[in-house]
Amino acid sequence: MPLKQLLDLSGRTALVTGGSRGLGLQIAEALGEMGAQVALVARKKEALDSAVAALAASGVQARAWPCDLGDLAAIEKTVGAILEQHGRIDILVNNAGANWAAPAEDLPQEAWNKVVNLNLNGLFALTQAIAKRSMLPGGWGRIINVASVNGLIANDARVVRTAAYTATKHAVVGLTRQLAAEWAAQGVTVNAICPGFFPSKMTRGLLATPAGKLIVEGTPSGRLGGEEDLKGLAVLLASEAGRHINGQAIAVDGGAMII
Repeated sequence: MPLKQLLDLSGRTALVTGGSRGLGLQIAEALGEMGAQVALVARKKEALDSAVAALAASGVQARAWPCDLGDLAAIEKTVGAILEQHGRIDILVNNAGANWAAPAEDLPQEAWNKVVNLNLNGLFALTQAIAKRSMLPGGWGRIINVASVNGLIANDARVVRTAAYTATKHAVVGLTRQLAAEWAAQGVTVNAICPGFFPSKMTRGLLATPAGKLIVEGTPSGRLGGEEDLKGLAVLLASEAGRHINGQAIAVDGGAMII
């Protein structure tokens, strides 16, 4: 099969959570450019509407589905609505996430609960619903969990302290491997992308501090992630070209983890 055909996503439906901005929007644009129908899920309708407009300007058609993924009861309803509209969900990109920076000894319980509920509980509930209702019965699926390099290593305490975030991202990597083992025989692959530091709403304040300088100095490429640095990997993992890649956690960090 020609490589272009292996990477082609025409006829596929891709759901991207946290798709209204940042890494989620970047991935949504890539999947849409390769032919997928895109469903964006995020909390704020206004941000989703802006994302849909931005994608349309790039030639990508998308629909928006407001949903708080920390509300487990809302997830099943949203999945049902998307399936009613599109018939199936072939590709799931679990990108939505939250962070709370604080020394572990001072981290409020409410902060721990909030991060765990969105980053892990919501992610699993959505993945379970889509796998059970669409991918497993259909015999094909691609699940991409956007974890973090903090799912592979700890943060340097000189930079930022993120006990809850790091714990959930390690859990996401573990869940990725377990689901990959359980669902591979039914045509569903599950992989994790582990970004390093990318400029985003979550990291903007940090990058403006001396800690931000440490981050750049600790990256062999000498730069942070950019607006196109996740696109190729996301398309690979979402397509037939990536069908034999399963249960992997792939760092996209400019080489920061190797030093």
